[in-house]
Amino acid sequence: MHLRLISFELCPFVQRSVITLRYKQAPYEIDYIDLEHPPEWFLALSPTGKVPVLQVDRQTVLFESAVINEFIDDITPPSLKPSDPLTLALNRAWIEFGSQAIIDQYRLMMSETEHDLEHHLAAAIAGLRRLEASLGEGPWFNGEAFSLVDGAYAPLFMRYALLNQAMPLFDGADFPRIQAWADRLNALEAVKGSVVPDFAARLKAYLQAREGYGPRQFAGIPG
Repeated sequence: MHLRLISFELCPFVQRSVITLRYKQAPYEIDYIDLEHPPEWFLALSPTGKVPVLQVDRQTVLFESAVINEFIDDITPPSLKPSDPLTLALNRAWIEFGSQAIIDQYRLMMSETEHDLEHHLAAAIAGLRRLEASLGEGPWFNGEAFSLVDGAYAPLFMRYALLNQAMPLFDGADFPRIQAWADRLNALEAVKGSVVPDFAARLKAYLQAREGYGPRQFAGIPG
């Protein structure tokens, strides 16, 4: 089966799918586009005009990262999904929660004013507190078994690790279970290899090219 993933090089939602592909050791190719000026062929493929898009056998097009990840998991056993229906439903719910956390993080980075940044940071921290309270002893979200939920949060944690170096946002000691989880995720080869090699430099350049209080604060990330 031929898998072609279409991506924007900084997109955290695409990164979720790359993590799944790499963790499952599934062969794939990846094409990067400029999402601000998407090519016509991409707009013809993507019903939403967003990434990720997964083209299967050069014909069928899948979109939305959660759907793509479950498809990848289904065709590459063993499964990263729990067999218990209730646990599976909870996993899907927390993946959606993580999607909102990623959106909150982007709004934080793009804050127009200091007041906006404080507002978005408060929302982000509230989400982290709720996530912290939901976590067990680990090492992964479901306990001993790595799952799709884990991969879904890795992009969020990777970016916070960079943003916190430019502007201290929160102390990891206040979220010990999240911090331990994030450290384990960031150490995985599937996660480390899920972004372009110069990801930090590209994110830095992306921020430097934008106006507003948030981009000015976070443009100091290492890269």
